Amino acid sequence: MLLLAGTKKGLFLFSSQDREHWTLRGPFLPGKEVYHAIRDSRTGRIFAAANDVWFGSQIVYSDDLGETWIEAKSGPSFSEESGLKLERIWHIEQGFPSTPKVLYAGVAPAALFRSEDAGETWNELTGLSQHPTRDRWHPGAGGLCLHSIQLDPNNPLRMFIAISAVGVFRTDDGGITWAPVNRGTRAEFQPIKYPDFGQCVHKLLLSPANPGILFQQNHCGVYRSADAGESWQEITAGLPSDFGFPLAVHPREAETIYVLPLQGAEFRCPPEGKLRVFRSRDGGKSWQDLVVGLPQQNAFSSILREGMATDNCTPAGVYFGTNTGKIYASADEGDTWSLLADNLPPVCSISVEITKSTDAQK
Repeated sequence: MLLLAGTKKGLFLFSSQDREHWTLRGPFLPGKEVYHAIRDSRTGRIFAAANDVWFGSQIVYSDDLGETWIEAKSGPSFSEESGLKLERIWHIEQGFPSTPKVLYAGVAPAALFRSEDAGETWNELTGLSQHPTRDRWHPGAGGLCLHSIQLDPNNPLRMFIAISAVGVFRTDDGGITWAPVNRGTRAEFQPIKYPDFGQCVHKLLLSPANPGILFQQNHCGVYRSADAGESWQEITAGLPSDFGFPLAVHPREAETIYVLPLQGAEFRCPPEGKLRVFRSRDGGKSWQDLVVGLPQQNAFSSILREGMATDNCTPAGVYFGTNTGKIYASADEGDTWSLLADNLPPVCSISVEITKSTDAQK
């Protein structure tokens, strides 16, 4: 198994055969703000979104587990005519198994790029960038960032994206046209509390076990959709706050999700100073706090939107990283936690790729 931790000062790789003993390598791309990194399960290639305040943002890749890195020949960039300038690369998503060279990238200012040659060159999907509502899109605190990309494995033409603070959009024609799908999600900071768009989505995921079900952690609550985003139902009741960033979904149980609530936008730390992961096994009808092994006093760290992930072992593993440089891991679906790493730079993202059998060993 390989765990990739993107941080404010580079990428760290953790490998394990049993999810108990881990070997650390890195930092790779030292000094870069790695907002997201994945290992493409189709090819084994590692991709990283490497951002630098002075030298700009690039997508880089490695075919030898980080030993050497190659910058994309033509990374995401805007045309001169657009008047836009690339600020950050937020997210990288691999395409379908049937298209092993296709990848997607979400950037700020909000735009979606696609590569059809395994990350060498990237082209903008202008149907989203030129959406008729674009002149009414307003950035969140982190900028106008496209941070979530979800492909429907049952419909190769359907994709979902989420933009802060614009909302969720869906395409049913492979990215040519897009429609906002936000009915039922709140925007307490807007004059209209339930607008067509303008919601501040923090993270969007579909269920691997049932792609017709989607979940989102929003600035104003946690939501579930069972109709491909056409409508959303709030499932915040039972949580200590309606604010948070990370979200994770169980690989096989369609209604099992994980969130890590924060007190609020003004104080982005766990409520009551207790670091608690909350799990629902019934699509948000009820919640259980998972605290064994986590600090329950004076815990004032924060977890960012890409900072939580699950593996596909049995039982499923859950992982999250904090802005204080800690990574916590659970090999029993969140029932108990252990400190996997400490003293890292602030953790921006966590992703996991199984390199051998998905039947885990404890």
